[in-house]
Amino acid sequence: MTNWLPDISSGNGPVYIRVADSIENAITHGVLPPGTKLPPQRNLAYDIGVTIGTVSRAYALVHERGLVAGEVGRGTYVLERSNSKQIELVDPITQALAGTRGLNTPDAKIRFDTTAAPDIGQGVIIGKLFADISNEHQSEISSYSRNFPASWFEAGQIWLARNGWRPPIESVVPTLGAHAGAIAVISAVTSPGDKIVFENLTYTQISRAARLLGRRSILVDSDEHGMIPDDFERLCQQQHPRLAFMMPTAHNPTLVTMPEARRRAIAAIARRHSVWLIEDDLYGGMTGDQNPLMAAIAPERTFVVSSLAKAVTAGVRGGWVACPPHFAQRIKVTHKMTTGGLPFILAETCARLVLEGHALDLRRKSIEEIRAREQIAQQALAGFEFNSHPHLPFLWLKLPEPWLSGTFKNAAIADGVLIDDEDEFKAARMEKVYHRVRVAFSSPRRREDVEAGFMTLRRLLENGSSGYDSHI
Repeated sequence: MTNWLPDISSGNGPVYIRVADSIENAITHGVLPPGTKLPPQRNLAYDIGVTIGTVSRAYALVHERGLVAGEVGRGTYVLERSNSKQIELVDPITQALAGTRGLNTPDAKIRFDTTAAPDIGQGVIIGKLFADISNEHQSEISSYSRNFPASWFEAGQIWLARNGWRPPIESVVPTLGAHAGAIAVISAVTSPGDKIVFENLTYTQISRAARLLGRRSILVDSDEHGMIPDDFERLCQQQHPRLAFMMPTAHNPTLVTMPEARRRAIAAIARRHSVWLIEDDLYGGMTGDQNPLMAAIAPERTFVVSSLAKAVTAGVRGGWVACPPHFAQRIKVTHKMTTGGLPFILAETCARLVLEGHALDLRRKSIEEIRAREQIAQQALAGFEFNSHPHLPFLWLKLPEPWLSGTFKNAAIADGVLIDDEDEFKAARMEKVYHRVRVAFSSPRRREDVEAGFMTLRRLLENGSSGYDSHI
C-alpha cells in the first residue's frame, strides 16, 4: 500500500473530481505504478480532510476511467495501462453537468439505473408504423416539420387527460419528450438569473439543464406528503422565484404522491406570489392516483409535461405540454428554438400510437410487466426498508449500516449492477443525507436478469461489513 496523497489544492470543480484527477495524474507519471494498492478510502478521507463520500466518488470516477479495479476484501489497485480502457478525459464542468452517472455506460452490467418502458414487444408495432408513415408521407419525412397535423394535438390532449381534467386542444404543444417540454417552458417564462424552485430530491436532468441556461436553483424542503407549503412560502417571500418544478404524483425518486389538500396549499402560494408551476406527470397515468392535477387546481399558471417514455416507449421521444391560456404558441416556438424542431416521423408515430389505441394497450402491458418485477423486488429485498409501487419501475431503498449511498453504488457497480445514489437526485448542495439509493428495474430484458440483480443487491445489503472496506 502506498503512502501517496493526492494534491487537491489546485484545479477546478468539485473536490471528488480533483482527487480523481490527481490519482490519474499520479498513475500517468508513474508515481502510482500498476499493481499499487490505493489507500483505503476511509484513511484517505481522514488524511486529506474530506468526507468518505467524496473519496468514494473519486474512486468510482477513476474506476470508470478504466485506471483501477476494486476487489472485495482486498482493496483498489492500479491497473496495467494495457488493460485499462482508453476513455476520453472529461473536464470538470462536463462531469458536473453529467451528475453522478458515468458518461459512458459500462459494458455487461445489469442496468438498474433507467426507468424507460420495459421491452414488451413495442418494437414490432413501431416498426410497422414507421413503414406505413414512410410510404404515406415520403415528402414530409424528407423535410422539416413546419405544419403540424391536428392529430398531433389530439393525441396530446388524450394522453395528458386524467382524473376528469382534459386540456383544451389549443393549449397542447407536441414536444420531443417531457424533458424537452420542460426546458421549453423554463426558457419561455424565465430569464437568465431567475430562480427556480426544486424539491431537495428531484429529477436533476431538469435542474442541470436550467443551470446551463443561466437559471439558479433553490431548494424547498419536502416530507412524506411532498413539498412543504410553509417552506415554499418562505422561499417565495425571501427569494422571489419565477417558477417551481414539481412531481405531485409518483415523485422521482421517493415515490411520494402529494395529497389534494397539500396541492391546493401549494397552488394558493404560487398564485399569491405569481410563481409559474411545471407539473411533471410522467408517471401519473400509470399509478391510478385520483388526486386532481395541479393544472385542474391552478390552470392559469400550471404547465403539465408528460411523454410516452415510461409507459410505452422511450426511443421515439414523444411528449406533450399543456399550457395555461395563451401560452401554447410561445412554448411551441421556444421548443423549436431549443431543440431544432420535431422530426415528422417521430411526432406522427407518437400520434398514431395514441390515436390507434396502441399506447393504452402498451401501457397496460408495461404495468403488468412492472407489477411482476416489483413482486420480484418485494421477495428479494424482504426484511429491508424501501418505498415502491406495484405500477412503477423503481424503488427507493434505505441502506442499513454501515453503507453510505455512494459507497453502496460503487459496490453494486463492482458486482455488476448499475444503480443511482441519492446525489444523482440532488438539485443543489445540501446538508441532508438520506442513506438511500434508487433502484430501477424496467430496463433488463428478462425477469431472470431482474432477479439476479436484486439478489446481488441483497448480498451486499446483508454483508455490508465484509465489503465495506474495499469500497470506502
